Amino acid sequence: MVERFLKQTQFTSFEDYNEHLEFIIPEHFNFAYDVMDAWAEEAPDKLALLWTNDEGVERRSTFGQLKAESDQAASYLQSMGIGKGDPVMLILKRRYEWWITMLALHKLGAVVIPATHMLTKHDIVYRNTRASIKAIICVDDAYVMSQVEAALPESPTVKTLVAVAADGGDDIPASFHNWHEEIGQAAPFQRPTFVNNNEDTMLMYFTSGTSGEPKMVAHDFLYAMGHLTTGVFWHNLSEDSLHLTVADTGWGKAVWGKFYGQWFAGATVFVFDHEKFDANRLLRQMEKYHVTSFCAPPTIYRFMIREDLSRYDLSSLRYCCTAGEALNPAVYDKFLEQTGIRLMEGFGQTETTMTLGTMPWMEPKPGSMGKPNGQYQIDLLKPDGTPCEDGEKGEIVVKVGDRKPIGLFKEYYRDPELTRNAWHDGYYFTGDVAWRDEDGYYWFEGRIDDVIKSSGYRIGPFEVESALMTHPAVVECAITGVPDDIRGMVVKATVVLGKEWKDKAGEALIKELQQHVKHETAPYKYPRIIEFVDELPKTISGKIRRVEIRQKDNKK
Repeated sequence: MVERFLKQTQFTSFEDYNEHLEFIIPEHFNFAYDVMDAWAEEAPDKLALLWTNDEGVERRSTFGQLKAESDQAASYLQSMGIGKGDPVMLILKRRYEWWITMLALHKLGAVVIPATHMLTKHDIVYRNTRASIKAIICVDDAYVMSQVEAALPESPTVKTLVAVAADGGDDIPASFHNWHEEIGQAAPFQRPTFVNNNEDTMLMYFTSGTSGEPKMVAHDFLYAMGHLTTGVFWHNLSEDSLHLTVADTGWGKAVWGKFYGQWFAGATVFVFDHEKFDANRLLRQMEKYHVTSFCAPPTIYRFMIREDLSRYDLSSLRYCCTAGEALNPAVYDKFLEQTGIRLMEGFGQTETTMTLGTMPWMEPKPGSMGKPNGQYQIDLLKPDGTPCEDGEKGEIVVKVGDRKPIGLFKEYYRDPELTRNAWHDGYYFTGDVAWRDEDGYYWFEGRIDDVIKSSGYRIGPFEVESALMTHPAVVECAITGVPDDIRGMVVKATVVLGKEWKDKAGEALIKELQQHVKHETAPYKYPRIIEFVDELPKTISGKIRRVEIRQKDNKK
């Protein structure tokens, strides 16, 4: 399959990859037809999706079955008047139907807007009105359905509600269509005469809002192709792989790790539909189903290494990646010690596919994001717009020439000013700060707003967080700057302690943690203020809201 979309499919080095990566772009690319239906024709009996849940229910779907089910779903949605360009919000948790609905909506040329099940009425109204959402397809969860219904009076564009029930769906309100009762009545699917151009909007994500209201990130149909490199090269997948990415379907990481790139490779996507994360249960699933490839944010690995991994048979596991936040070297070292597997880090945003990564032919440097993905031209710029030398900190930027890189977003939907602020002078400005070493590896420092300027020094929160995380007392931490009359700002650490350390919270432990940071990194970076808390403020996607900590401190 990959050879249909790349002029060269095998690479031996970073230099080879960077020099020879070249896409073959169809005139009207549509992932559902050109990849998934092509697999259904070429290998109809090959396992594409292995889904299981907390109760042990299993569903195994081949490429042939996914084509039939997505055709049926497309016809069903078509009968409700959903077609090209219509915005449809999906709130489906990890239900099996999410994969079917995604493909069905691609086949219709509709605009898919995945969303988390944790949205409130206010969140849903905001999304409905900002994106002019026409239909909402959601799980039969009482909370989700109540919030969707409560949002309707303030959502004039929403015409259709559909609920997907895990059982008979007797509790579905009358205002919702019942997916499983009605879908079987759909007529045979007739592919529309015209589905899409490459530049049409295919997918929109609302960012997690770490520093303000969520932005609407619009992606075109070539965005899916941009993830070919994610699955085939960064995840190092093949037709023999059984891949598990830990991600909720409401967030962009789901299509990074549970959809596009994995199926370009012809791998089997493994899904564990669970209500609450538990490292032991996740590891038992990996053991039972012989997962070969795994990707998760560093937080998940932190919980995993606190288990005794010798109690699990992970002999099938061959390759592991991590993204979503910067990786602490201490986590890398411990996981390698317990499994013998190196964690391959990557970096990207809701606005991009993987822009920096540690590829299979590269030696990972623990804590580094890796090197630029060959489909993007990446650089670091100083505040004055000049390029950074090795060792200098600057903003990560993507160079945009005459043709937008495959995978880069189209725009912030309906917000031209915000788009211009981020995308000008031939660059997309990511808002993330990093530095590059002499070998060309990039090292994350933090968001521009998170960098602390103290006594003339620029201190990235991640380097201090990494130092703190190597102390056994620390489960989670966030580094922020607090205004100071003498130094301008001083470093503050907000720390969540392990349960066995909570009764030791006090001045002695504060001094111990400060000395620990001085030992692990440059002494001027140590936190002069340490506050112990039970939990850190986070977005609904789980990202730490440092801005909330700063706002709270500024009010004191």
